[in-house]
Amino acid sequence: MGREWGRTQEGVACQRPGGYKVLILDDCGAEMSKGLELAVDLVRRAKASGAQAADALIVSASGITASVRMGQLEDIERSEGHDLGLRVMIGQKQAMASSNDWSADALDQLVARVVAMAKAAPEDPYCGLADPTMLQKVPPDLDLFDPTEPTSMALREAALEVEAMALGVKGVTNSEGGSAYYGASEMALATSDGFTGTYRTSSHALSCAVLAGEGTAMERDGDYHSTRYLADLKTPKEIGQRAGSRAVERLNPRKVKTQSVPVIFERRVSSSLLGHLAGAISGTSVARGSSFLKDKLGEQIFPVGIQVIDDPHRLRGLASRPFDGEGVANRRQALIENGHLTTWLLDSASARQLGLRSSGHAARGTGGPPGPSTTNLHLEPGAKTLDQLIGEIDNGLLITDLIGFGVNGVTGDYSRGCSGFWIEKGVLAYPVSEITIAGNLIDMFARIEPASDLEFKGGTNAPSIRIDGLTIAGS
Repeated sequence: MGREWGRTQEGVACQRPGGYKVLILDDCGAEMSKGLELAVDLVRRAKASGAQAADALIVSASGITASVRMGQLEDIERSEGHDLGLRVMIGQKQAMASSNDWSADALDQLVARVVAMAKAAPEDPYCGLADPTMLQKVPPDLDLFDPTEPTSMALREAALEVEAMALGVKGVTNSEGGSAYYGASEMALATSDGFTGTYRTSSHALSCAVLAGEGTAMERDGDYHSTRYLADLKTPKEIGQRAGSRAVERLNPRKVKTQSVPVIFERRVSSSLLGHLAGAISGTSVARGSSFLKDKLGEQIFPVGIQVIDDPHRLRGLASRPFDGEGVANRRQALIENGHLTTWLLDSASARQLGLRSSGHAARGTGGPPGPSTTNLHLEPGAKTLDQLIGEIDNGLLITDLIGFGVNGVTGDYSRGCSGFWIEKGVLAYPVSEITIAGNLIDMFARIEPASDLEFKGGTNAPSIRIDGLTIAGS
């Protein structure tokens, strides 16, 4: 099958308060306008009830998943829901409440309750809305919503096909299943400083996991792909065949001796290193003094030439957003520029605590206050291919799977279980498993060499990465 999974619905571009245009499925009085109007009304009611400042977040989402196993449909699940969060501030006190009950009585009680909570809350010298001068005035159109909505039958057929392609790979003997997913969500934010903004997103995804081998010698692997637009999604054939091939390649793994060797993190797992970087430069961690990078701002922590980019405005990006969780204008930034750490990830509260300004990295849900987070984070690719990096290693390890989470965010000490392939004389010799790798992230960051195989598959992405001198604990 191709990618024509369903129907295309016609939409109307409507001008929304705050200057942002969104695609609505019927007319300008549709559901998203209702969400934004509700957010504005909640802020107004909170102010009228005694709040000095307030913001409201409205989230609506729906999704449908078709799951199959061994050629049989297991289930088709559909979810729909909406939620709201209201935050109010009285002096230097703040409180939050969330609800999925949008009835008039429930909202009246919500506003009264959260205002009363704020009056009784402890002082927080760093709470408050964002600086009004930093708010987004004209949010960009990031092309995040695909009006193509697949039918449940189309999703079922896609799930069946992706699994069939994997089961067709020689050596694959069983399946954990295939699935196809479509989802859409809408977010609306209003603040008492006058910011109103809304945007809509869609998601299409395919995944499959299978087993190869027999008895106690079985190995599992899989593949997935997720995009904003159906047209950008890899075909079930591509995903299924890759899932099957990966499982077969893992058969008959060996153990290796404890030693120190060059290690390559394949791009499936290399993005985890960027996740550790993001956690270490979070303004919250830095302000608490609980980050191993807390004294490294402005210093070189990666090799010369390394660039780590956070880009909230990437078109069709899986973590794109036209403004941050406080309505602050966001932009593409080099967090690591030519190997140097250039900034912390800051929302308004952590910025105040550090005596700085928000970097536009606030994120939030309906159940709590904003906190700093990345958007589309990636490590810029290097010049060498993955094969070239492998070809330069006499003895080493290519990691394709990481297990557990043995990372100390205060010291940077790193220890994780892994499996992958042993490298001998520049080629992949055999699969390996039951290995632990260990090092320190400060030392690891300083020795990173990226390959050229960057692929955008999620919110955080990196090419394959070589790091020399890691300790491998084996047999």
